[in-house]
Amino acid sequence: MRLRFALPTCLALLASLPLQAAPEVKTLGFDDMSCSAWAAGKPDPDTRAQQLAWVRGFLSGHNYARQTQQTSEVSQGTVETFITRYCNEKARSTYVEAAQRMSDQYSGRNAPITK
Repeated sequence: MRLRFALPTCLALLASLPLQAAPEVKTLGFDDMSCSAWAAGKPDPDTRAQQLAWVRGFLSGHNYARQTQQTSEVSQGTVETFITRYCNEKARSTYVEAAQRMSDQYSGRNAPITK
């Protein structure tokens, strides 16, 4: 009999607890990591080289952190094509998010990293 009353009480207590969101990933990069900044970098070879180096560094960081789910080796051309396509499809996004999705796809995981 007491169990019948204890269960709803426990559920009510659990429902009243605040939900804690996963901590935001702090990404270090350039001042403007938007897809529009990616597009603006194309005509300037030095800017594009820096952007590509950042993405490749991000993918390398993924490999260091997730050694059992490493991204495959990709050329600069493949990186540029992937990020450009992603940014064309999701113009309001960032190339940080594009790099994250690239790590998802090229690691064979095909899903965002979860704990």
